[in-house]
Amino acid sequence: MSKNESRQRRARQTRIKIAELNANRLTVVRSNMHISAQVYSPCGTQVLAAASTMEKELRAAVKNGGNSAAAQEIGKLIAERAKKVGVETVAFDRGGHRYHGRIKALADAAREAGLKF
Repeated sequence: MSKNESRQRRARQTRIKIAELNANRLTVVRSNMHISAQVYSPCGTQVLAAASTMEKELRAAVKNGGNSAAAQEIGKLIAERAKKVGVETVAFDRGGHRYHGRIKALADAAREAGLKF
């Protein structure tokens, strides 16, 4: 099994568990150059809030979209947008990635901004 297949298997198991909980899901998509986050409804068909370093306003504010500082900005922004829609509690889906670096920075910033998970 390759490294990417292992990550996808871990992500699939996490999503199955979150579906059983019937909770809003905060997902993180990470690439070398950017990071993005989305909050999905419990059924998984509707995006309630989204934030990404590819947005025009954030590209001007954040010089490099692939570092921890950019992840912190995305964490704050996704928490603000989720709270504006009325979402207070989410389940964190890290996409099979390890909980460190940019993933951890985004999660900590979202918690500080008021999301509970």
